[in-house]
Amino acid sequence: KPGSLLFCPNCGTLLALPRDGETIVVCEQCNHEEPASSYEDIIITTRSHSDAFPSALRQKRKTQTKTHEKGDQGTLVSEKCPNCGDLKAYSKEMQLRSADEGSTIFYTCASCKHGWRINN
Repeated sequence: KPGSLLFCPNCGTLLALPRDGETIVVCEQCNHEEPASSYEDIIITTRSHSDAFPSALRQKRKTQTKTHEKGDQGTLVSEKCPNCGDLKAYSKEMQLRSADEGSTIFYTCASCKHGWRINN
């Protein structure tokens, strides 16, 4: 039967399918001899874990929103928020790209907490 999986009881190696007329299948690893009749009337049941095939809805449920805490705000600077227009924002600078390129500045609006970034 194509797709029938049978494993060696000694070493666990996947056994080959018996060829036409073969009465035994020999394990390639340990030379265990399995009768070809073991492949007859075999029932294969497969199950998948619920996370094996993620859906878009399940991913949305897992999405986390970052909240900025008081102690981790950065430096208060004069920068206009593209979301609400407020002129004060907290900034943090990080080197995300290669060393010969500019840094990235992360801004968080002091009023609406909107975040954006600018490559320096």
